[in-house]
Amino acid sequence: MQGRSIKTATDARPGTVGDLFDAYVEHLKSNEQSSWVAIEKSLKSVEKILGRNRLARDITADDVLGVLRPIYARGKRAMADHVRSYIRSAYSWAIKSEHDYRTTSPRRFKVVANPAAGIPTEPKIVGTRWLGEDEFVRLYRWLECPDTPVHPPYTRAVRALMLTGQRVEEIARLHIDQWDAAERIIDWSKTKNGKPHAIPVPELAADLIASIRPNEYGWFFPSAMDPTRPVSANTLYSFMWRQRQRDVIPSVTNRDLRRTWKTLAGKAGLPKEIRDRIQNHAFQDVSSKSYDRWSYMPEKRAGMEKWNAFVECLLAKPGVSIAA
Repeated sequence: MQGRSIKTATDARPGTVGDLFDAYVEHLKSNEQSSWVAIEKSLKSVEKILGRNRLARDITADDVLGVLRPIYARGKRAMADHVRSYIRSAYSWAIKSEHDYRTTSPRRFKVVANPAAGIPTEPKIVGTRWLGEDEFVRLYRWLECPDTPVHPPYTRAVRALMLTGQRVEEIARLHIDQWDAAERIIDWSKTKNGKPHAIPVPELAADLIASIRPNEYGWFFPSAMDPTRPVSANTLYSFMWRQRQRDVIPSVTNRDLRRTWKTLAGKAGLPKEIRDRIQNHAFQDVSSKSYDRWSYMPEKRAGMEKWNAFVECLLAKPGVSIAA
């Protein structure tokens, strides 16, 4: 086109919005980040609004606001904040990856500023909800024998969450390679905080897992829509939400279950340090971060035995079945 330099004309091929988002998602995949599925879906919608073939470095804060404001106006405040976070993270990755002096890769996007960096985040609401003992039993009873047809892996996954206190994504994505049946240990090589994590599971959870035959792809809790993939955290959240609306289970979210485990396990007599280690919470002191390499497996196993006895007492009330 007349009036445009050759350099500008050829710039539209590499370094586009679509290129950046695709490369970022591929980065998440290569690092085994389970969130890549939801992020890819969201960014695909974003690039349609921004323009997939626009140069990534030409996107401004006003462009990003043009994506977020309609979402916010629909009352989807959390969704708007998630989308903002995804865009900001994608651009942050692009800037850092291209300024890494340890690599000789040519700069592709030439982004000098993150267009989402200055956009404020939605105020975070810190949850406090946890289930009391009667609510814990009520939920567990329903999951054992639901009053409506549900995909069985979903009820099993939520029971595993209740019994182990782990992160939703880590239980939902439980694979046969991570389960040591002989030792009754779940071993994750990669977790949310980036550190390997292994826990001995309580007997109730071990019996539950042992009763499940992983599908042909090795998943203990496969998706109902796509058996090649595990159930997603969002699907479990929606499943629980539907039952809450029907008032057949207590008002609770998946994250509340993790908080419930922490609280009830304390009541069962587990020291906070052992509860933190079972739940893979990061320890920030120098000794823990840099020197302590003990696995604490014996201490965690003893804690889980105490927790199992506590839960069995709760479930031993008349009319309650604890069969897997």
